[in-house]
Amino acid sequence: MTVPRSGFGALLHAWRDRLSPADAGFTVAAGRRAPGLRREELAQLAGLSVDYVLRLEQGRAKNPSAQVVGALARALQLSRAERDRLYRSAGLLPPQDGTINTHVPPGVQRLVARLGDVPIGVFAADWTLVWWNPLWSALIGDPTMVPAGERNLARAIFGNGAAHAAMRPVRSERDEDAFAASIVADLKDAVSRYPEDARLDDLVRDLRGASGAFAHHWATATAAQHTTDRKTILHPEIGEIELDCDVLIVPGADLRMVTYTAATGSSDAGKLDLLRVTGGRTATEPSAR
Repeated sequence: MTVPRSGFGALLHAWRDRLSPADAGFTVAAGRRAPGLRREELAQLAGLSVDYVLRLEQGRAKNPSAQVVGALARALQLSRAERDRLYRSAGLLPPQDGTINTHVPPGVQRLVARLGDVPIGVFAADWTLVWWNPLWSALIGDPTMVPAGERNLARAIFGNGAAHAAMRPVRSERDEDAFAASIVADLKDAVSRYPEDARLDDLVRDLRGASGAFAHHWATATAAQHTTDRKTILHPEIGEIELDCDVLIVPGADLRMVTYTAATGSSDAGKLDLLRVTGGRTATEPSAR
């Protein structure tokens, strides 16, 4: 028996059918029948289980959280108006003006998906990771292994939770204390622009209580945006990789696109090529199923 779809589920299914797998970063095999994303592909992009996506589409799962709806909106590459419609169909208020925007415009998502030879992570103004491509996962580690609420660079640096435990060793060309201070200064800049954002307020309060280093930098740093750096990442399979780390601001969206690149022909570029082929796995490591 076919289960009738709810308004929310019907929107999910229609927008899933509309999105090109190539625009979402998937390789399209010959003879593929699905007109858009498969259900398991949407689940992978949104960090949800396939069964939960199925139940949402069929209307058997009720009252998805704002975090789930936001993840689905980003995965489906919705416009802002479509995102707001999805929130309302779930019985939720869309994100309000004056709060940090975690919506990634479709054009930015397509850009990240198509620049497959460059590790790219997209961060909100509070340094929450909201989008990434496969090479980012291979270099930095799979973000889906960290709970969505913990995927934050400041929590990785100063916290003591899952993000900190999952963070791979990274050495900045600058003094490490200066790098940490620059992230705090960037957060102070975000606070000045989003004084009513409750999530940002919770982040700062949590880290001031959990980390003496964060509290010190918060008391002494001057608000300023974080910029470029040169970093050495210790990868568990490839070893040390020295890369230029650039931070590109997306105008109008207040997002940060963080990219890692190496000079063409260098040994570090060769290591990135190896990561692109292997996905960061050794030849003997089994693929995820």
